[in-house]
Amino acid sequence: MGSVVGKPRRRLVRKLSGHVARILVVLLAGGFLGATLVRLAPGYGTNPEELDSRLSAASIQALRQARGANEGLASFYAHYLERLVRGGLGESQTLNEPVRQLLAERFPETLQSVGLGLALGWMAGLALAMAAVMSRTGIAGVAAGLLASILLCVPAAVLALLFVIVQAPGRLVIGLIVFPNIFHYARNLLARAAAMPHVLTARAKGLGNARVLLRHILPVAAPQLLALAGVSVSMAFAAAIPVEVLCDLPGIGQLAWKAAMGRDLPLLVNLTMIVTLITLVANTVADLVAQPRQAGEA
Repeated sequence: MGSVVGKPRRRLVRKLSGHVARILVVLLAGGFLGATLVRLAPGYGTNPEELDSRLSAASIQALRQARGANEGLASFYAHYLERLVRGGLGESQTLNEPVRQLLAERFPETLQSVGLGLALGWMAGLALAMAAVMSRTGIAGVAAGLLASILLCVPAAVLALLFVIVQAPGRLVIGLIVFPNIFHYARNLLARAAAMPHVLTARAKGLGNARVLLRHILPVAAPQLLALAGVSVSMAFAAAIPVEVLCDLPGIGQLAWKAAMGRDLPLLVNLTMIVTLITLVANTVADLVAQPRQAGEA
């Protein structure tokens, strides 16, 4: 009996270990590729102070060394990993502040924006998807589909500018960006589940829409919706960058933009690894939560 109970646990441990190993590999690879792209970008290592004609060659060399422009990519990454193991994240080259302090100041702002955007996007998207599937006339589905299609065609930067013009809260833009993807995917999942034989039988027996939805449709679509939840986190973080820049929200999206403009290698590498880590962890949690449900249904 103990061995029977222990097998699922061992499988879960092996699966979790595989996810952790994959996260570490992708995280390190993403950080290294990000550093490579920054180092190969035109103008990397150039300091406006170097344009001063009064500076000697030795002074220009000293400025470049201070910014780490002469440091090789492999050497930079080795030093970065060494600092990371000791708990240090380095210092921003453009803002002249510790990266840890910048992240501590700005990360809560982004968490609030992303959290609110996800909540609004999911509430609106899932509610309209359920209304579209359960509606007998189809008008709700057509109207919601049209709205979602329009929002899907509008770039995030344009939505953010419109909110700046009308002086609306910029955090709501993330919800509008997430909403159409949630709606389209959830509507397809719910419609597929609603067409299954046991759901048709429940309708034929005269069960109400609410009971059919809660007891027969949502449980079938739940694993895929959980997987979508993980993907939506990465969508929200990606949307936060242009939104925070254009709406002047002091989060890590705005920080990433400043770091990119200044080719701030230490800051960019840390931000790349943080966003990558959040995306991977969200997808992994959604996968682990959805797996038992899928196994139980099978």
